Amino acid sequence: MRPAHEWAFVAVGTQWWIGVYQPLSKDLFAQLKRTIGERIERFDATYSRFRPDSWVNHLARQPGTYALPPDARKLFTFYRALYELSGGTITPLIGEAFATEGYTATTPPLWDDVLSVGGQTITVRRPVLLDVGAAGKGFLVDAVGEVLRGQGVTHFCIDAGGDMYCNQLVTDMYIGLEHPADPAFIVGTATLRHGSICASAPSRRAWPGYHQIVNPFTLEPVQSWQAVWVVASNTLTADGLATALFLVPPERLSKHFIFEYCAVDSTNSVQWSPGFPGRPHTT
Repeated sequence: MRPAHEWAFVAVGTQWWIGVYQPLSKDLFAQLKRTIGERIERFDATYSRFRPDSWVNHLARQPGTYALPPDARKLFTFYRALYELSGGTITPLIGEAFATEGYTATTPPLWDDVLSVGGQTITVRRPVLLDVGAAGKGFLVDAVGEVLRGQGVTHFCIDAGGDMYCNQLVTDMYIGLEHPADPAFIVGTATLRHGSICASAPSRRAWPGYHQIVNPFTLEPVQSWQAVWVVASNTLTADGLATALFLVPPERLSKHFIFEYCAVDSTNSVQWSPGFPGRPHTT
């Protein structure tokens, strides 16, 4: 099924595609583009580590108590749950360990030592650099979906660099699961009509000796999987758990979250949770 309207663009460092599977007026389509662009810009101005004027960089310069951005509480609540389930290995304070071209030899501080979130405020007891990369893009995809639904768009799909959210599609969207070492090889196929699928593969963002998934206590890159795909009802959950599964057993995460997953281990074996909506490659 082809979308009635679609557009592609680059934002927050990745390629986006949005397809709408219902007719829209020319004016509404143009309005959606503007509103979505504004929403993405607000996210970037808030959470980008690479913008000197961003909210997170302001917290990195000056301790104190600050108003939370309007929808940030949901993101920080999610991060706190992952922080506790992972014993602190999933943390927004991992930004303390990032350098321009990789990582410094600095372990991040403990959450309760430097950070507290309550009501609509956040308190930082010393300058800290927050990094929401493990779930931030999924959070933004959900926010863009809210913009679409708020304008009466009910049938659509968003793809932000492989993090996908589909809303009430009439037919299945078929998604090839690329092997991280060879994108020409498909390890399986997933189907999606409503909900999200996100992937994490360390090889896609790597530096000599490092990649983006690091144990903050050892500062060593995590080698448990080559790639992980997670299906959940929203993209924040799917994106965050696609990273968390490199550090936390699925049995522990499933006590708090509802999700399905597929993963490729170091021997190229593919594991599927029982309810994952897809099938392995058979050729």
